[in-house]
Amino acid sequence: MTSPMYTHSVPVFRQLLTALKAMLAQADAHAAAKSIEPDALLQARLYPDMFQLVKQVQIAADFSRGISARLAGIEVPAYEGKEKSFADLDALLARTLEFLDSVKSAQFEGSETKEIVLRPGTPKEKKLSGQAYLANYGLPQFFFHVTTAYNLLRHNGLSIGKRDYMGAY
Repeated sequence: MTSPMYTHSVPVFRQLLTALKAMLAQADAHAAAKSIEPDALLQARLYPDMFQLVKQVQIAADFSRGISARLAGIEVPAYEGKEKSFADLDALLARTLEFLDSVKSAQFEGSETKEIVLRPGTPKEKKLSGQAYLANYGLPQFFFHVTTAYNLLRHNGLSIGKRDYMGAY
């Protein structure tokens, strides 16, 4: 039997990161076709205090790996976060999808009651059950950053819609 914790995380991450990968490829092609400097899209923000597109993608990838690893009880893979181009982001998402493919449902057994500690040893330390971590923290964070990346691309002229955001399901 497949763990519900796995079912509600890894396949969701795979679906949306695969869709995000496709949207970024469209953005790269759009920039080339319209003679737009790629950094105009990669560094785009909706407001000055927001992270730019490249950082939104990095954070979405980070959350998918971190959530999956913590719930599976394995080490969270650390990536440097030095992506600067569409090709770099494509490679980041490809590595992230490979990692997600390596995580198996059986590793998630019992993870709903596992204690997850956020920001350990700091004044902001918070302890959550695996269930609360996934449902109330991890998934909302992941969706926020994927949605913001989508919105940045759409706002900057990319002809994408809900089907692009959702990807194949």
